[in-house]
Amino acid sequence: MPNADSEFSQRVQALQPVLLKYARLQLRNPAWAEDAVSETMLAALEKPQAFAGNSQLKTWLIGILKHKLIDQIRRNSRELSTTATREDGEDLDELLFTADGHWRESPHDWGNPEDALRQVDFMKVLELCVEKLPGQQGRLFMMREWLELESDEICKELAITPTNLWVMLHRARLRLRECLQLNWFGTTGAAT
Repeated sequence: MPNADSEFSQRVQALQPVLLKYARLQLRNPAWAEDAVSETMLAALEKPQAFAGNSQLKTWLIGILKHKLIDQIRRNSRELSTTATREDGEDLDELLFTADGHWRESPHDWGNPEDALRQVDFMKVLELCVEKLPGQQGRLFMMREWLELESDEICKELAITPTNLWVMLHRARLRLRECLQLNWFGTTGAAT
């Protein structure tokens, strides 16, 4: 009969592909993603007692991974590649520039930096609106929309029915809409 640590280790190892997929989507750098996942797995396996079972193991590991991803981004934020190459080894400078240093093809418009800043500000307002949601609505919304957990996982973890989940998500969305109308769009009006 396997001991609890061995069983826990197997469960953590089984989730490694899911964690790696999530990390690659966030970092867009396979090496950094693998490092973050390795650090997550190591942290989980070094302190299995930290997993109290109050959530799904996957949710707990993603929580650890998010912190590791932030650490990885901070660590590598100053890393610059002076000689960029594609995966097939071809020099990107030769693909993008002529011998005299001019663009082979004009770059696309990157848009307005102020628009990007507004998007960052919008996310801050959205986060504050989610924090203001009553009871479990904020947690449910984040589990479903941000962590992309399946409905059955959420229902099982929180011991609620699918109908209750959908009602609470509907109410959360209505409250978020109202909060965003007031705090971002600057309009008032009944949410429909």
